[in-house]
Amino acid sequence: MMVYLANRLSDLGARTDLFHDETGHKANLFATLGPDREGGIVLSGHSDVVPVADQDWSSDPFEMIEREGRLYGRGACDMKGFIAATVAAAPDLAARDLSRPVHFAFTYDEEVGCLGAQALVEDLRGRGVRPAMAIIGEPTSMRIIEGHKGCCEYTTHFHGLAGHGSQPERGVNAVEYAVAYVSRLMEVRQALIARAPADSRFDPPWSTINVGRIEGGLAHNVIAAHAHVEWETRPVAEADLAFVKREMARHVEEDLLPAMRAVYPGADISTQTIGEVEGLEPLDDNSARRLVAELTGRDEAELVAFGTEAGLFQGLGLSAVVCGPGSIEQAHKPDEYVSLDQMRACLDMLEALGDKLAAHV
Repeated sequence: MMVYLANRLSDLGARTDLFHDETGHKANLFATLGPDREGGIVLSGHSDVVPVADQDWSSDPFEMIEREGRLYGRGACDMKGFIAATVAAAPDLAARDLSRPVHFAFTYDEEVGCLGAQALVEDLRGRGVRPAMAIIGEPTSMRIIEGHKGCCEYTTHFHGLAGHGSQPERGVNAVEYAVAYVSRLMEVRQALIARAPADSRFDPPWSTINVGRIEGGLAHNVIAAHAHVEWETRPVAEADLAFVKREMARHVEEDLLPAMRAVYPGADISTQTIGEVEGLEPLDDNSARRLVAELTGRDEAELVAFGTEAGLFQGLGLSAVVCGPGSIEQAHKPDEYVSLDQMRACLDMLEALGDKLAAHV
């Protein structure tokens, strides 16, 4: 897919770069139309999709089907519709005398921790590439989104000592310590409610914690030697993330590990970082918000609960907003779709962007 997109944009005269991951099987694409100068606007989308396993689709999820004014397919709204719109708009942009560059940033592995975008941002930082603003085309029904929480995902591993279930005191049950860890997570989750900023516009206004999966053990009568907990936190502020990490580390070091190692010195608890994605902080001065408001005719900017790659671009020094075709209510579901009306609205926004950049204002 990335090679195809790179070729399409390169044929229009875009300056294109593919950045592969360590496996060589995945890549980010960064392409530029317009003058070779600092600044400009990034149009960003992720190329990966979530699985379709155990979902009941009415048609092949990997073949786009048009039906009753909708385009159906996995990723249609999340966010291949936006990528398609930007590539469809590219010939018009390439034909214009643009006053500022338009950058296309297409990334891999957004769904599993924004891994591609994190790598892309570091590549751009290392090369000294400094666009001015970014529009991330996640499905917002073309509403302007100026803020969202961060999304930080972890897997905590518990290593104990196996034994016969009739003598639990002679083993170290990893499942039991995993349960104790989750209990502390729930206490920290409650404490986060009281830390909510008084002026928070998020829903809910506080940082959250969710436990997504607990796994461990072999059988009813075997002391579990291994277990793991998959969990996430969505912080309103960096201080809340630091609070969660500090409280959980203290619980491990002062409570859980001493009890485990009193029985088995080789016992251990370790936490693996799956992904730490920065939130998009709402700012009083946001040039991307002003630009998209002008392009779409929408005055209001909102916050959302779901995460995006926008905070990573903001961390690079860009002003950023999220605005794209389709509704998040359709994402990750069977018979995912984006409406033709939404696609038209996105194309109108991109055409207006071309008009503005060609006006040399």
